[in-house]
Amino acid sequence: MNMLVANPLAVATTPTSHRPLIRIVIVGHVDHGKSTLIGRLLHETGSLPEGKLDTLKAVSERRGMPFEWSFLLDSLQTERDQGITIDTTQINFRTEARDVVLIDAPGHAEFLRNMITGASQADGALLMIDAYEGVRDQTRRHGYLLHLLGVKQVAVIVNKMDRVGYDQARFAEISNEISAHLESLGVTPTAIVPISAREGDGVTQRTANIGWYQGPTVVEAIDRLTPARAPEQLALRLPVQAIYKFDDRRIVAGRIESGKLDAGDEIVIMPAGKIARIRSIESWPVTPIADNRGAGRSVGITLDRELFIERGDIIGHVGAAPRDTRRLRARIFWLHDAPLTAGASILVRLGTKESRAVVVAIEKAVDPGELSSVESKAIGRNHVGEIDISLAQPLAADTYTDNPRTGRLVIEVNGRIAGGGLVLSVDAGQRAVPVDIVPVESALRPEERAARYRHNGAVLWFTGLPGAGKSTLARALERRLFQNGGSPVLLDGDTLRAGLNGDLGFSAKDRSENIRRLAEVGTHLARNGHIAIVAAVSPSVEDRAAARRIADAAFREIYIATPAEVCESRDPKGHYAKARAGKLNGFTGIGNDYQAPTASELTIDTSSRSIADATDDIERMLAETGVLFSELVDLAAHI
Repeated sequence: MNMLVANPLAVATTPTSHRPLIRIVIVGHVDHGKSTLIGRLLHETGSLPEGKLDTLKAVSERRGMPFEWSFLLDSLQTERDQGITIDTTQINFRTEARDVVLIDAPGHAEFLRNMITGASQADGALLMIDAYEGVRDQTRRHGYLLHLLGVKQVAVIVNKMDRVGYDQARFAEISNEISAHLESLGVTPTAIVPISAREGDGVTQRTANIGWYQGPTVVEAIDRLTPARAPEQLALRLPVQAIYKFDDRRIVAGRIESGKLDAGDEIVIMPAGKIARIRSIESWPVTPIADNRGAGRSVGITLDRELFIERGDIIGHVGAAPRDTRRLRARIFWLHDAPLTAGASILVRLGTKESRAVVVAIEKAVDPGELSSVESKAIGRNHVGEIDISLAQPLAADTYTDNPRTGRLVIEVNGRIAGGGLVLSVDAGQRAVPVDIVPVESALRPEERAARYRHNGAVLWFTGLPGAGKSTLARALERRLFQNGGSPVLLDGDTLRAGLNGDLGFSAKDRSENIRRLAEVGTHLARNGHIAIVAAVSPSVEDRAAARRIADAAFREIYIATPAEVCESRDPKGHYAKARAGKLNGFTGIGNDYQAPTASELTIDTSSRSIADATDDIERMLAETGVLFSELVDLAAHI
């Protein structure tokens, strides 16, 4: 007989390897009978400990209240007092065909977040509807959220048929309404079952009360749902937790999230794409291990060559590796008090890897309470949305549909968990090829260059309208820093377009790529101790945010905020005149909007400041932010 375990109340079974396991979330409007159905299922599948039912009936009698099947679930006094289920509860039971993990999610509107947590773990869902009350707004919300979370298998349970006299017409009415709603979301119900959980009709048997119904019972509907592929059947995913030096071995340790590995397997370490073979699988106290290891096992492995590997890397088999990427599209549930907006800086955690990131765009936001999906510039608290994320560092990722174990992410803001969700698509990176590419680092350490130049590496990003004075001021700063013994390098946007970026046009995509290349070159220079001075119009907030992400802490944005009329009056390259004459399409300032910065490290108007004074302002800012220093004793504080 199965044992009852507090979680707050869960029935635990021990799944056997030859029986399929399916995870099902049960959702519905408050008081539509979820807890009653679960209690009835536990009883009729023989999943209660011996004497448990009699004990609860005796307790009810002593309290002078009629026995309810829901008492089996409502074991927490706080929940009983409120009369609603607040948190999710996982219940394990067995049908004749499979092991079932039933996730009881709350139905109250205030606790949709917990419902989403439960649904994100599920292979399928039971959607409860009260036959008397019919399809409610909360019912539609739950159906919508199941769709958003990728739950495609939904069996509808029309409960409390006893309250409507087991009326077939009422069942047909509800069936048609909920079918139309779900199918509008792209979800076809796997079954629609009339039941009375209180009386037992339709749970495990079709009774005379529903003799007009020929479809499956609740248990049969559960058995018809398709379990997700077992983690062992998915591609190998081993996120690296740590690297240990032990004796003469360098052991890479982590937990296998999916797939299997064995000694001799050819693997690829992502996102770098480095190839190696597993020399041995290590364990304690007996090592090495002769057999393979599968999903859910923590392992240590040694490789046949020395490679630089770090925490957060993901190991897969060659030919079936995750993608390396700096760009993700995700569907998230937002928990933070402050809305999530485009351009926001966040921390993304995926497996054991974390990376700073910028929200490039918010595609849509959904208010579960209002059941509305709209184009929006922000995602509010307890809302669902789809976002495009640009990552500061490349990481390895799968989409949720490819691998649910590695297709989930968590978002942090200021050290607090602010949201989480599913990876919908992975952009940019390429699959690994069987070639080891090992970057060669400079022979000089950054502190050596800093000691000579008396500055740390930096990327100074001059942005502003054409004619604002970016190049003039950048050249003056370059001369000033060089005269003082520094190592500045000017990267003018037009100059690089004549060479490195000569293959790019002026479409939005090409403009973004132009900025990306400028940022990558500037960052490489900064990492090697130089001050890269980038002078580029860079009109897009998103593109500049991406540049800041690439350069990270080395980035300093300097906004040359010269008024547009002054810029046009200067017209040093004659571009304004050509644009006014219709001979230069897409020219920023005329016909192409410039998105001014709102949080630059420094803002300068060259119409009211001399070049010398403006250069002084920049030097002062660089000293205040740790780029320039005058005494070598200060060096340690800045490297």
